[in-house]
Amino acid sequence: MPRLLPPAIFTQALVKHYGDVKAVDSVDLKVERGELYGFLGPNGAGKTTTISILATLLKPTSGRAEVAGIDVVRKPGEVRRKIGIVFQDPSLDEELTARENMVFHARLYKVPKANRDRRIDELLSMVELSDRAKDRVKEFSGGMRRRLELARGLLHEPEVLFLDEPTLGLDPQTRTHLWDYIRRLNRERGVTMMLTTHYMDEADMLCHRIGIIDRGKIVVEGTPSELKSAIGGDVIYVSVSGANGADFQSVARAVPEVRRVSAAPEGLQIEVTSGEHAIPKILDALRAGGGTVASISLKKPSLNDVFIKHTGHGIRDEDMDSQGRMRYFMRGRRHHR
Repeated sequence: MPRLLPPAIFTQALVKHYGDVKAVDSVDLKVERGELYGFLGPNGAGKTTTISILATLLKPTSGRAEVAGIDVVRKPGEVRRKIGIVFQDPSLDEELTARENMVFHARLYKVPKANRDRRIDELLSMVELSDRAKDRVKEFSGGMRRRLELARGLLHEPEVLFLDEPTLGLDPQTRTHLWDYIRRLNRERGVTMMLTTHYMDEADMLCHRIGIIDRGKIVVEGTPSELKSAIGGDVIYVSVSGANGADFQSVARAVPEVRRVSAAPEGLQIEVTSGEHAIPKILDALRAGGGTVASISLKKPSLNDVFIKHTGHGIRDEDMDSQGRMRYFMRGRRHHR
């Protein structure tokens, strides 16, 4: 019988204290291999601390944490060889060319020389930078730099890739292109990814599952559709009028899919289980009741609604500096070689 591989990421009762502050409070995580997992949290929630522990940047106070089945405390060097990291802030050497940055990273991770050039060529081609390989990074646009960082993070063939705000500050078109690269990597190469982002649409479109952490605890976890469905149904807004003065709220309540009807500034606000199925029935009922529908619109729950419901506020920038984490990480690599 074949031996089952352990999860790509696993934590059990993970705790991290900073003095009297419990930054991570008994976090249990299980991310399967090949999964694209979104990890969301407001400022100070424990998201960055958890990821820093998984990436061997910090040691936990207690509990277990494993990446690719390897304990992050007992064997941090082995974990580092299994992971790639794309930080939020720039971490490339601007005075080096794209290829020179890749070569430096390959040497740092001891990529065999026999495979080095092939891997670099392959990855630069994947992110469409082959024709700019000999150009210095300082000449690159923000989107080109992010693509190069993504290629560099994959150079040593990691099993798990941590993406910290990979599209922050990019224009919409460049963001969309980067999403395509991330999807391809996950789908075609089977790379497990743990993504943090402040763009709710990004998490919704990319992630197989999402965990929201607040005050050190994971408060909710599930697929994007599960999370949105759990907070309530769709909302239909209708602007309606009628000469006979019919009670349109009562008329709308008679539709089976309708949960609640209330007055809105321009008409009715109708909460339903399924907007697509309810709209035709609501229109028919209102018209049968003597109403004239001037406009109708549908609003579905969003991940931002989910986030606010479970944390009480919107997502904000973390206060931990990504470049500081990179410097810490590089120092750690030098000490553990």
